[in-house]
Amino acid sequence: MPARVRWHARWVVPVATPPVAEGTVITEGAHIVWVGERAFAPAGGHDEELGDAILTPGLVNTHTHLDLTMLRGALDGLGFFDWVRTVTAIGTEVLGDEDFAAAASLGVAEGLAGGVTTFADTAPREAAFEAMRAMGVRGIAFREVFGPDARHCASALATLRDQMASMRPRESPLVRVGVSPHAPYSVSDELFAAVGGFAAAERFPLAVHIAESEEEQQLVVSGTGRFAEFLRGRDIPVVPRGHEPLEIIERAGLLRAHTLLIHGVHVGDAALPRVAASGCGVAHCPASNARLGHGIAPVRALLKAGARVGLGSDSMASNDRMDLLEEARLASLQQRSKLRSPEALPAKTAFRLATLGGAEALRMDEDIGSLEVGKQADLAVFHVPPQGSPVTDPLHALVFGPRPRTDRVLVAGVERVRDGVVLGADPAWALRAADAAERVKRWRAQRSPG
Repeated sequence: MPARVRWHARWVVPVATPPVAEGTVITEGAHIVWVGERAFAPAGGHDEELGDAILTPGLVNTHTHLDLTMLRGALDGLGFFDWVRTVTAIGTEVLGDEDFAAAASLGVAEGLAGGVTTFADTAPREAAFEAMRAMGVRGIAFREVFGPDARHCASALATLRDQMASMRPRESPLVRVGVSPHAPYSVSDELFAAVGGFAAAERFPLAVHIAESEEEQQLVVSGTGRFAEFLRGRDIPVVPRGHEPLEIIERAGLLRAHTLLIHGVHVGDAALPRVAASGCGVAHCPASNARLGHGIAPVRALLKAGARVGLGSDSMASNDRMDLLEEARLASLQQRSKLRSPEALPAKTAFRLATLGGAEALRMDEDIGSLEVGKQADLAVFHVPPQGSPVTDPLHALVFGPRPRTDRVLVAGVERVRDGVVLGADPAWALRAADAAERVKRWRAQRSPG
């Protein structure tokens, strides 16, 4: 019989139902078997007294690039085109497999330390996939494919097929694989359609960076801008491809369930109902979007239309911290500012984006995202510091109060953080990431004029 544990806390936040004062969550092995007031909790099992804590579902990060964690703070101030080209060059000219492996592991540890139990990662390599498997977290590893030249579509797809054939047998009960045709500025219309067909046939989830920037918009709508100039410089034909970026993937058949739209900053009003009706998810990355100057995604409008929306941190190359509670805070404040309404995105809704909303966006909401009987025992325990007292509304405290300490984290009933310490974390990861960061710094200095 799986071990039965009764987790008692000052506040339990189920998400799907209102917070419970003096609440209890009972787990048996990997599953939740009871949620409610402590006074009515069934007897039996081991008691865990969490004290003056807030017990929540594990947080769901719908967009990461874990293997770029060593780029924290390295590229601040670059415009988007230069940022993209610099990240690409660093990946081929400076860093190697051991760097990516250490960075990915460090990224997972950072997420766990902040209460994240599920990651949706996109990368052109396997480091994040292996790190998630090794550290016992939940997630989807989307393998990126690139190919802006339609003449190379067949070879790009063949390579992706081989990569997925290698990765799929190594899936675990917690970590699955998916595919990611990267973005309109790096993928041709033909490759979008080909990868979409492959994903549908093989039942792979799919993720795509879309409607992220003005530069992407220029390329798609008018065939102009720095991305267009770059592609023409490589003898790749560039023509207008649609009225908006979303049209490209819609035409390719990718606007469907099990597709994750990353960013969606520039999704137009007319497209909102189509996004919602398609059943695809949206990964909203407020800090990264702000850091790169992209703008503010229409989150409230997406939610009002019925879309599945979650929160993502993006990579540390465009966000110096993986902090989903801070992303929830930013999401709320940005919507309130943009719409000039203090009711635009309440704390309750913002925290839902970081949990059940993210699970819905990834089509994992049957198993995670809320504390409900039958769901997986993915739990996070937060302690609000004394200066954040009193806590009369745990949702407000989590989103707007002083940063709480993450005390315990469980994934599928297995403890991954205890007393604020990430179990199994290796100090060598940070040392390797620091060494990689120093090499990146020297490389950039050598390339800078003067």
